[in-house]
Amino acid sequence: MFLIIFQGILGFNEQHGMSEPPFRPREKLLEKQKYFQSVHRHTYLKGPYDKITSVAIPVALAATSLYLIGRGLYNLSHLMALVRRNEEAS
Repeated sequence: MFLIIFQGILGFNEQHGMSEPPFRPREKLLEKQKYFQSVHRHTYLKGPYDKITSVAIPVALAATSLYLIGRGLYNLSHLMALVRRNEEAS
């Protein structure tokens, strides 16, 4: 019973195999697979845009957060909040 329901959900048809054609031809998939397996880099740096997403964006986030932390510490150490509050009051 469960197998019949599961096959119906997946669209499995005994006569034709799967009811949908594959998204890409098998040859294209094998080509991509050979390319990725032959590249001698870390797994997360194999694609063309992976250096941007895995390296550049985290470095930019770290630099921005360090700048904001540094600016906050500078303002705290020089009592900028009190200076601004006194300027607004007068």
